[in-house]
Amino acid sequence: MMFGLFGKRDARQVPVDALFARIAEASRQPALYLGGGIPDSFEGRFESLTLHVFLVLRRLRELPAPAADLAQDLVDACFAYLELGFRNAGISDIAVPKRMKKIGQMFYGRVRAYETALETGAPQDLIEALRRNASPAEDGSQGALLLAAYADRAQAHLAGLDLNAILNADLLFPAPVELEASHDA
Repeated sequence: MMFGLFGKRDARQVPVDALFARIAEASRQPALYLGGGIPDSFEGRFESLTLHVFLVLRRLRELPAPAADLAQDLVDACFAYLELGFRNAGISDIAVPKRMKKIGQMFYGRVRAYETALETGAPQDLIEALRRNASPAEDGSQGALLLAAYADRAQAHLAGLDLNAILNADLLFPAPVELEASHDA
């Protein structure tokens, strides 16, 4: 259990921790960094994780109860993971809350930006949001274009999953094939 360090966990937290672990693993696919232009840094890993969590949260919002509760539990698991990362990196107990506040603002800012971009229906809006946040390199336009295509495929895949499938599917996200192909070219 990922977060079992702090005593007994609610029985519903076990599947949430497992879901979060699969999301975190998907967010670390090398192709996202190599072809998608996400920087291989704490900030880059945060951006990739945020994008993946956002996609799952978006799907959970479309599903009937208890999906909303699961969504909140997933966000809580994500922030517990980020907080643990700060603590493991040696950030002082006094500085952690300030860092967590900043991370929270960044997370929800990205979620709003990606949601707004998807609501417009204009593919360029998502590409621009990803270029600003996840793929900011000078050649970030190409990486952002590939990340947007990956996000579209991920959304389509997640749209076919019900709550049970989201909790139990081994594969939540498609392989970022075009990202790998672009890096090899």
